[in-house]
Amino acid sequence: MSAISRTEDIMSKATHNSTVYNKSNNEAFSRILDKHISRRSMLKTGLGTAGFSLFSSVGLTGCFSSDTKPDPIPELKLGFSSIACAKKDSVVVAKGYSAQVLAPWGTPLNDMAQEWLSDGSNTALDQANSVGQNHDGMHFYPLNGSSTDGLMCINHEYIQQEALHPNGASVDPISGLRNSAEEIRKEINAHGITVVRISLLAGEWRVIKNDPHNRRITAATELQIAGPLSGHASLITPFSPKGKRARGTSNNCGNGFTPWGTYLTCEENWPGYFINRDTRSEQQIRIGIKKKDDKHTKYSWEDLAGDESEQESEFSRFNITPTGNNSLEDYRNEANGYGYIVEIDPHDPQSVAVKRTALGRFRHEGIAYGKLKEGHSLSCYMGHDTNNEYLYKFVSEALWDPADAERTDRLTVGQKYMDTGTLYVARFDEEGKGVWLPLTLDSPKQEGGTLGDDFDSLADIILNTAGAADRVGATPMDRPEWTTVDPITGSVYLSLTNNKAREEPNIANPRAPNDFGHIIRWNDVDGSDEFSWDIFVFGAPSDGANDINLSGLTESNEFACPDGLSFDARGILWVQTDNSGSMEVKDKTNDQMLAVIPSKLVDKDGKADIIHGDNQAELRRFFVGPNACEITGLTFTPDQKNCFLNIQHPGNWPYNMDATAETPEGQIIRPRSATVFIRKDDGGEIGV
Repeated sequence: MSAISRTEDIMSKATHNSTVYNKSNNEAFSRILDKHISRRSMLKTGLGTAGFSLFSSVGLTGCFSSDTKPDPIPELKLGFSSIACAKKDSVVVAKGYSAQVLAPWGTPLNDMAQEWLSDGSNTALDQANSVGQNHDGMHFYPLNGSSTDGLMCINHEYIQQEALHPNGASVDPISGLRNSAEEIRKEINAHGITVVRISLLAGEWRVIKNDPHNRRITAATELQIAGPLSGHASLITPFSPKGKRARGTSNNCGNGFTPWGTYLTCEENWPGYFINRDTRSEQQIRIGIKKKDDKHTKYSWEDLAGDESEQESEFSRFNITPTGNNSLEDYRNEANGYGYIVEIDPHDPQSVAVKRTALGRFRHEGIAYGKLKEGHSLSCYMGHDTNNEYLYKFVSEALWDPADAERTDRLTVGQKYMDTGTLYVARFDEEGKGVWLPLTLDSPKQEGGTLGDDFDSLADIILNTAGAADRVGATPMDRPEWTTVDPITGSVYLSLTNNKAREEPNIANPRAPNDFGHIIRWNDVDGSDEFSWDIFVFGAPSDGANDINLSGLTESNEFACPDGLSFDARGILWVQTDNSGSMEVKDKTNDQMLAVIPSKLVDKDGKADIIHGDNQAELRRFFVGPNACEITGLTFTPDQKNCFLNIQHPGNWPYNMDATAETPEGQIIRPRSATVFIRKDDGGEIGV
């Protein structure tokens, strides 16, 4: 177990690849922000005084507006005090709350799986029928409107081989190749999504074993391909001769949920699972498929290609090198079935999950729908989580009909709103303005001509979404991650976790590289492709210089690398962190979750305000996770009295089902990612 004890040294977001795949010369967001701030006479402030944000000195929020009339702001305020930083093998939650472990990795969903074994010896079959590893995004679906009984959908982003197997991954000592088909199948089955029924019984949430809703969708499960790429030649494989099926989903990171009751899971760092040992295509290079000089893929599943126990090329498919005469004779197109938003109907265990290709193909981090308006198109917002990548928006062709929210043929509703529409990419301009650039055949390129000069069809554009975005002049950003929408104002928020590849400082973000990240927000302008934007908060250590701590954070709310980002139904914004390599904060505290109510932040003129030195106390630390973990995933029951979040890749936790119980010093346990449910001791709503 000594190897497992060293998981505290694993960098959060272990799947993140710092390589910059965007080779375009598009103007970066940092330069635009620099101009934006400079033109508002920021330099005259001298960067303000200690603990006072430069933004609050000049009223930057004056440019932030919306043509959409917000809902009345409810009487709401945070009812807890910030907790201190912590570095423990346990969770810490605000005073007056309890935290319990729920559905940790390996929890059996049915009788086909034996109970989780602490020596890591559970089988691949066990894993196919148990909760997956490394929980990430999730959502709670109440049954019959209940706040005590429902279905939980949980993403499983990647695996930790040293914990998954008794002694880590087995390899041949001579060749260095993987040599256990059983282990690889277990790893494949640990990926994907869990759908599980949970109920509140005797004051504790519990997994309902053998419930008919319980199921796993793994990196080997058959899924449907829908939208522009369904039936396209680039999706034809020996497994799918008609190009309408895909095998598996992996690296399921952020998530979303639809107005009609389905779950959306996002395929993020999937390119590292595939290798082309021949000449890579433009789109394979742009998205980051492994090349011939790389010895292995992420987990070397292709090493067992041709194994005597292999079924339907289950391992061979990860080597996408062309070897036959066409795509029916090899798996050259296998990777083209990955990189999408996947829609799942948790209420129908017999339904087949669908990859919605119209929403673009890239390293999806999250997805959030804008406020609904009857008779208008639906909009959803998505980030591409890689250094210097883009923010996207999809607008449905179909107009919203509230009756569709009540339909039970949910995937048919998804087809209506998610298979046909227009995909846009964001260009941020100066003076707090921006434009959504459509990715269509007639869209103009920066250098002249249209996308139709380079792509034969919309399907071809989707296949190389990032390459098309390069051509139209999208704005490279600092790892766009989760999006979320304020239910009160309709403003959209995006976490930009960091960008260690940035080399040039600027007055707005004079941190080269950007270690701490920030959160941006915007409002679309009705009736046009324009939007207005601003920076809501900059992550920073509290003792950072004024040109680092631009939001005036203190020890009560200092944070780095915002990642998970969610509004609850009341309008509280919850910010989760992935400290990664930001040691100035990581040395002080484990990853955390903070809360703030943006609609309550207004300046002296009554306009939407940002976080700065005068109001920073409204941002409060609510939760701190155990050593080595990342905090991610967030969902609530309808009554707002039960909160669920995920602890991913902890180092030496959980000690028992009490999430706040600290693992005794000197005791090493096999770490288990898990959901944690939080309840208020007095039974009231969370956070207030």
